[in-house]
Amino acid sequence: MTRHTRPWKEKEAAEITKLASEYPVIAIANIESFPASLSASLRKKLQKEGTVVKVSKTRVARIGLEKASVNTEKLLPYVDRMIALIFTKTNPFELFGFLKKNKGNLSAKAGQLAQADIIVPAGDTGLPPGPALSDLKGAGLKVKVEGSTIAVMADKVVTKSGEEISAAVAGTLSKLDIKPMKVGLNLSVCFEDDSVYKSDVLDIDTDAVFNNFVTARHRAFMLALGTEYFNSETIPVLIVKGFQNAKSVALEGDIMNKYTVGGVLAKAHSQAAAIKALVKDAPKEETAPSEKEGAASKEIEKAGADSPAETADKPAEKAEEKADAKPEKKDAPQESTDSEVK
Repeated sequence: MTRHTRPWKEKEAAEITKLASEYPVIAIANIESFPASLSASLRKKLQKEGTVVKVSKTRVARIGLEKASVNTEKLLPYVDRMIALIFTKTNPFELFGFLKKNKGNLSAKAGQLAQADIIVPAGDTGLPPGPALSDLKGAGLKVKVEGSTIAVMADKVVTKSGEEISAAVAGTLSKLDIKPMKVGLNLSVCFEDDSVYKSDVLDIDTDAVFNNFVTARHRAFMLALGTEYFNSETIPVLIVKGFQNAKSVALEGDIMNKYTVGGVLAKAHSQAAAIKALVKDAPKEETAPSEKEGAASKEIEKAGADSPAETADKPAEKAEEKADAKPEKKDAPQESTDSEVK
């Protein structure tokens, strides 16, 4: 049996050496308590990304890494217990995020700690009445027989996050086919360019980091615009800004060109319209008589009265006529006396 085992170990170590020399990123994951069914499905997903997963004995893995062309001394202390070697060209942070998102669901076992609040939703369980009814009640659920099955009347948190899962709850969850435990490859460390990245460094919120980069870029762009710093991002905006400023100055100074002719004409049109409105609304006292003066003139014309100057001269004319008439009366008696003398 030893003869058969040694060639296999040598072949396995040689394959690990070759992979370590070809791939820029080497990762080590802990596969303890990781079910084989999930391991197979995860391997298929990783193969689509151009990643190779090798599960081997610890001693064989160490021998293969030691013979690699890259310096893997920093990686060897993490090669212990049950591990899987992952060879990839993917960025270590992207690899960690991929493994974090692709976790499988497993049934809960008594004594395990709940990773999050375990909730049993309300609804039909599909279980027939019988022993299951008492089991569900034992887990703290409000149940009722509806027809031929048992129904849960309201949502219920059977175990809070961090609490130990009881045997009654574990049995109830198994009967309801609820798998609350998430299991995946626990990435311990990544090796790239002679640098080692532990899991606590790789575990980052990619969405938050992306938003931080977007915010930083926006602030840098606005700062460059404010200081008129020219680069490939700010040149188009600064040129447009300069053009608009120059056009505003030309419009203010009534400078005519192909860019300002429309604005200057519009400005002149608005000014002309304003002047026209002022003329139209001006008072008309000097050009047209008032209503009182018009009424007085009509009364004078209707009565046929003379002007004030003519009425002032009439007393003098009457006085002259009286003065001329008096001597004629004195001469008449004289004539009569003469006739008498004769």
